[in-house]
Amino acid sequence: MTIDGFADHTAVIADNELHDFFTDLMDNADMVLLGRKTYEMMASYWPFADQDPRSTESELKFAEKYNNVSKLVFSKTLKEVKWNNATLAKSNLIDEVLKLKNQNGKYIFAGSLSIASALAEKNLIDDYWLLIHPIVLGKGKPLFEDLKSRIDLKLVEIKTFNSGVVVVHYQKS
Repeated sequence: MTIDGFADHTAVIADNELHDFFTDLMDNADMVLLGRKTYEMMASYWPFADQDPRSTESELKFAEKYNNVSKLVFSKTLKEVKWNNATLAKSNLIDEVLKLKNQNGKYIFAGSLSIASALAEKNLIDDYWLLIHPIVLGKGKPLFEDLKSRIDLKLVEIKTFNSGVVVVHYQKS
């Protein structure tokens, strides 16, 4: 998100340091939950990153991890998903997440703004990893636009990157 609180993929500083961070974070992931828009955006590049001569070693390592992690895609319009380890969700988001949270395993990542917002509203997020990019947009979609009740969090960690991106890790209190 930007420092003025908007979530916009065009406002991302996606350098090697950030890709390395996400690659390491993916070591703790069993699954990524995606909405249609994010699925289509990610699936249009990451499965083919190894064919892009401009891809850095960091991007290729991230692509390998991300391509291999299980992805559950929530969409009312998609009829199928073709990305490696991607499955189209058969039930609604909240029911599926409640079922997944009752299983043993690693983290389930919310990889889409709409999914993170819906899960936050139902208090189903245990850890928040907020990446604040040194950009001011002045307008856009707020990260938790539809949140109706307060969520208290405790600070776990802050990490600063050379690009000025700050990662703030919170857990539910």
